[in-house]
Amino acid sequence: MKNIKYLFGLIILVITTGCSDFLEESPRSVLSEEELITPDNIDGFVTAAYASLGNDHYDMPFSLWPYGNVRSDDAYKGGSGPNDIQVFHFFEISENIRTDFGELDKFWFNSYIAISRVNRAIRNLNKLSVGDFPLKETRIAEMKFLRGHFYFMLKIMFKHVPYITEDIPIEDYGTISNRDLTNDELWDAIAGDFQSATAELPVSQQNIGRAGKTAAYAYLAKVRLYQAFEQDDNNQVTNINPAKLQMVIDATNNVLGLGSLEPDFANNFLPGNYENGSESIFAIQYTDSDNTLHGRLNFSDVLSTPQGLGCCDFHKPSQNLVNAYKTDANGLPLFNTYNDANVDYNNLNAVKVDPRLYHTVAIPNLPYKYDNDYLYVESWVRSPNPYGYYASLKENVSPNCGSCFVNIDPFYGNSKNRIQIRYADVLLMRAEALIELGQFNDALPIINEIRNRASQSTGFIGYANNLNVSPYIDGVNCTWTQDFARQALRWERRLEFAMEGSRFFDLVRWGIASETLNKYYQEESDEVEYYGGANFNSSKEEYCPIPQAQINFSQDVYKQNKGY
Repeated sequence: MKNIKYLFGLIILVITTGCSDFLEESPRSVLSEEELITPDNIDGFVTAAYASLGNDHYDMPFSLWPYGNVRSDDAYKGGSGPNDIQVFHFFEISENIRTDFGELDKFWFNSYIAISRVNRAIRNLNKLSVGDFPLKETRIAEMKFLRGHFYFMLKIMFKHVPYITEDIPIEDYGTISNRDLTNDELWDAIAGDFQSATAELPVSQQNIGRAGKTAAYAYLAKVRLYQAFEQDDNNQVTNINPAKLQMVIDATNNVLGLGSLEPDFANNFLPGNYENGSESIFAIQYTDSDNTLHGRLNFSDVLSTPQGLGCCDFHKPSQNLVNAYKTDANGLPLFNTYNDANVDYNNLNAVKVDPRLYHTVAIPNLPYKYDNDYLYVESWVRSPNPYGYYASLKENVSPNCGSCFVNIDPFYGNSKNRIQIRYADVLLMRAEALIELGQFNDALPIINEIRNRASQSTGFIGYANNLNVSPYIDGVNCTWTQDFARQALRWERRLEFAMEGSRFFDLVRWGIASETLNKYYQEESDEVEYYGGANFNSSKEEYCPIPQAQINFSQDVYKQNKGY
């Protein structure tokens, strides 16, 4: 031990004396950060921040499929069984959720890496003048949009997170608690980034994929809608704030007419020329040809490829979700009886359904992703017991799409964009705010616009012979009261955005996660055995625990969420 200490001391002596002149030399071909802060190089910092949108992985996906879908009544985890990425199984059954889950720690870490890139870009942009770099204010607005996006994800995942901007010196990071801001103040801070971005962003950008004014207003509406459902310290919704709801209306006023619904629902989930269409307000851009080994693929969703096409058959639509697409003779949802009997994929014509079922769920004996060359069959399924025979479609592509379907052994990824906010979301956010403000009659044509598009979305599914969806007609097929409108709106959100990562967060926002999921567990336990031990603990499991590793790193400056 003494020899080791002596050797270490000798090394230090040599470094601090004999090599001192050498260490003071600037390495050749290496640039410092300050040397990069020029009009010609500054966009590199911005690009690095945008790149963070795709810096995720299948076990820490920014698509939020384990937390927004599997954690809800929309999806089973899938894979080889409950032990395959067991952490996601625990979220599916709302049991054994622990503070030491590495998946949560990685999600937190990567999100803050993204935020640090944004803050660095803003700091460096502020060192240039508009005269030297005319796009300065636009780029700062883009960065604030991205920061708002990452903080929004952290907020709906963890509720209480440290809020760090470019104004905070790095040496002060260790003093910032995740409880420095109240729940409402944190929402205001996130909204502030989007509000600031709306002032400087152009309506359209020269480069596809950059945030624009419309995207900022859409995201601002989303933040204000979540904020409107006020929660106490037990995560219970105690009030719906009308002033915040009006902010949703005001924000969506700036989006209406600047986008439109795709004529066919399917268009939102197809690659190639369908990407960045009229309904795509903001999308994560992927590519298979960026001069890297596999391209910039959507690593969030590689696990959902059916086993029959490669690996690994995760993210499986639940039978409950499939049943939710059933309609009555009038073409309306079966709000109260939809789950009384299961849709049988061997006898589909026995029921009428909303066409969106066929765009959302891969069903045995039908073309996979509308491709007659690939018939989706039962043998494609990895673990029918316990996960059934359905598969998720929206995030996947046909192998016939060309180079966009990529072998990244043992997985198969794809380069299809993932839309983060669709115009349909803007419409339904507006409708929801109107309903909660008592202006439910004004919400009726908005919801019907979504339903009418669903009824016209048949161009790719000529094989479906059991379609029946209709608009709501007050006094004819329904009585359009505020309560009925609220039920219709919430149902519409489920059908429209199923498997897109938002269902669980909607349930929490509405304050009905506990009642919805425990009812779901009870009803499904006869068919899904592991639901027999499932139970959602209200006032706790609405949010993930703060990763214990992060609390440790902060030296207990961060405080754990209640119940963990």
